Formats: sequence, structure tokens, C-alpha cells
Amino acid sequence: MRQKGHIFDVFVILVFLLSVSTITKATEGKDGFKWCERIVKQWASSSLDLEVKNDKHVLQNLLFFLHVPRTGGRTYFHCFLKKLYASSLECPRSYDKLRIDPRKPKCRLLVTHDDYSMMNKLHKDETSVVTILRNPIDRVFSAYEFSVEVAARFLVHPNLTSATKMSGRLRSKNTISTLDIWPWKYLVPWMREDLFARREAREKNGHSVVISTNPYDTKEMVMPLHEYINNPIARDIIHNGATFQVAGLTNNSYLTEAHDVRHCVLKYQSLGDYVLKVAKKRLDNMLYVGLTENHKESATMFANVVGTQAISQFTGSTSHEDHTAKNSSEQGSSLLESDFDTTYHHSNSSYQNPNQISSAEQGEATKKNMTAGKLMDVYESCISILRKTQSERRVNSLKKIDPANFTKEGRRQVSEALLQEITSLNHLDVELYKYAQTIFANQHKRMLLYKAVKNQLDSDFDDSYRAFSWEAICIAVSVVFVALFAVLFVTAKRRTSKLKL
Repeated sequence: MRQKGHIFDVFVILVFLLSVSTITKATEGKDGFKWCERIVKQWASSSLDLEVKNDKHVLQNLLFFLHVPRTGGRTYFHCFLKKLYASSLECPRSYDKLRIDPRKPKCRLLVTHDDYSMMNKLHKDETSVVTILRNPIDRVFSAYEFSVEVAARFLVHPNLTSATKMSGRLRSKNTISTLDIWPWKYLVPWMREDLFARREAREKNGHSVVISTNPYDTKEMVMPLHEYINNPIARDIIHNGATFQVAGLTNNSYLTEAHDVRHCVLKYQSLGDYVLKVAKKRLDNMLYVGLTENHKESATMFANVVGTQAISQFTGSTSHEDHTAKNSSEQGSSLLESDFDTTYHHSNSSYQNPNQISSAEQGEATKKNMTAGKLMDVYESCISILRKTQSERRVNSLKKIDPANFTKEGRRQVSEALLQEITSLNHLDVELYKYAQTIFANQHKRMLLYKAVKNQLDSDFDDSYRAFSWEAICIAVSVVFVALFAVLFVTAKRRTSKLKL
């Protein structure tokens, strides 16, 4: 018995040692925690070492608008940036979010859903980055709603095959659609297939009308929100999407190590702190960080921080252009040849300098003696039209899946437990958003201080100018009186002399 017991003990120890060895190999091998920790740390270290040399508060030659989906960035593009920058100054195919090469000679504006890894294709010291962040829970709702809205447009087709063929015909005509744009090129087809499957199931079961009090849980019509947030596609693209995009780690990244780093962070939650640290530093180095929830303040700040600098650059370039045109005819063809060589090499190493932009290439706003206040008026007028168009299109799309009519009131019907789950799934974005709020508050204080100082200087200048003008008038009047007195005196003396004669 003792011998059997001894053998059993040895067997247990061997099994234990084998288990430890297996666990150790698993953690140290590829995909294990040790391997993942090393990969993530290496990426984070190399990312944090990249310093921005230029003053981050100064608008550089290229403006990169890193558009996080569902933050309202498209209104900024149409109602701010397209008023400031002429289309000829946009990087090629800037807003279709395809895989682009922005190194165009006159490239001054890049607006895209591409993540921060795009900076590897740009000249960092000549690029200013701006972005807008949104409350993570609201952004998840909005992404879900937009995925459904766009997918529902295809329900005019009799079946999925017909809808897919139509999409293929559009692409063959080189027409850019939402299906070509990240992340919707993944989310919309997924949702479209689901909508057609549910419609076929209803027709098969004879259910034509669905009555539900919760538009986010009408499973006969649309994938419920709780299913959506737990799907692997949503976990890879939607959750913590802002953090991964600012860090440059989306599934659309230009970095070769992005997939491994993102996979490791999704597998081992504790490694997310390294990504969050990098994302925070990226925000610190940006020219402007807006908040969707603080719409009015964000837009005003954008007009004052970005708009005024862009206007200043472009309006300042007009006088330079006139001066260059005047001198070019005097200096002969040798100068033109020299300028051609310089421009050619410059376009392959950097972006067009503001002083090289002709008046024909300036945006609408810069041709109208625009100020920050006037730019805001243009913006408000523009977004009212844009929002009306978007609202009408949304209503028409959602009619096809009624009663899944998404509204703010409908969101209140979502359970607290589901909201907590969304919050937990987006813990990195929650922390990044809090950090962005601090940056926004500091930006706002700086803008108010700048405006106060500017107003004071303008006021002092006006007072000095008024005082100077009054003194100048007094002196001028005195001089006139003295001169008049001298003339009268001389005239009287001559008359007196004539009388004596």
C-alpha cells in the first residue's frame, strides 16, 4: 500500500510539473501574456519616443483632421474646412477614406477616418493634427444606429443577392460609397446581411408587423443592441475605437505590428494601459481637441484656434503672390528654372508653404475678409442645412424597419445593465474621454485669455490712437494759427513800411 501511495504521489507531482511547464510555455510562447506584454511595451516605447518639435499651438503647412467616426466630424469638414481650404488643396481622395498617398505637391488638408498611423506617411514636423471625441456610450449607440440606417437603404431590393450586385455595379463605376469607407465597409455589409435574414424569417413565419416598446430590442426586425455589442466584429472595431484610432492601432492601420498589439490588448485587458498612455500623449500634441457634447464651445474654439490661423496664412500669402508676380518678369527665365527645381524637390519632401498658395486656391472664407465670428455664422448656416438633409435621409431609411425608430427617448428604454456593459467594454475610451475633457477645458481657458489680451491690446491701441489724434489736431491747429499770425504780421509790417515811404 505504501509503495502504491508513493507511486501515486510521484504521479501527482509529475502531472503538476507538466501542467506548470505547459502554462509557462503558453504564457511565454506567441499569443501568451509574456509575449504580448513584450510586443505591446516595444510598440508603446517606440511611440512615446516620437517627439513633436514644433509649437503644437501653431498651425503647420498640413492639417490632418483625424475623424473618429460618429463624432460630428463631417459637419466640420463641410461647414468649416471646405470654407477655409479650396478643393485643390485637399490631399488626393481625402474624404473617401481609402488607402491614400497624401504626398501631393499642394496637399494642405487631409480629412480621413484613417488612424494616427497615417502620420508615418506624413512629415510630422510640418503637420498639425486635430480631432473630436465623443462620450463613448453615445458613440456606440450612434455607430449601431448608423450601421442599421445605411444597411436598411438596401431593403428596397427583393433579396440580398440583388443588393450585393447593385453595390458591385456602383464600385465598377468608380463611385465612392459608404461601403468603401472604414469602418462602415465592415459594419454595413454585416448588418445588411442580418437585416435581409430577419426579413426572410418574418416572411417565412408570416409576421409582417412587429410591435415593440423598445426600438433597441426588436429582434424580429433588427439585430438587438445587446447582440451587436457582443459580436466579435463590434469588439474588434467599435469598442475602444477612439483610443485605438488615436493610438494608430485599428484594423485599418498602416503599422505592421498593429494587428498583434491590438489582439494582445483585446486578450489581456491590463495591457490596455500602455495603449491609453500613448493615446493621451497623442492628444497632448494635437493643435485642437473638440468634444461632440460641447458642440457650440467646440465649434467656437475651432474657429478661433484653427480657423483664424488658416485665414491668416492664406490672406498673408496674397501679398506674397503679388510681390512674386511683380519680380518674376524682372528676373528672367533663369529664376523660373531655379524655382521649378526647388518646387519639384520640395514637393517630394514636404508640403506647400502657405506663401506658395495663389489667391485662386484659397477657400471661400479667406476671400471674404473672414473673421472667427463671421466663420461661425457661416458654420451655423451650413450645419442647419446639412442636418436637415441628414435627418430626412435617416427618417426615410428607418421607415423600412419600423418600429426600430431610434430616438433619444428610445435610448432611455435601454436597461441600466446594458449601459454598464457598454461602459465596461469601452473602459479605455471612457478614460481617454475624461482626459480629453481636461484638455478641452485648458484649451478653452487659453482661448478666453488670448481673446481678453487681444481685446485689451485693441482697446489700448484705440485709446492711444484717439489720444494721439487729438494731440495731433491740437498741434496742427496751433501750427495753423502761428502760421496765420506770422503771415498777418509780415503783411502788416510791409504796409507800415509803404506808408512811411
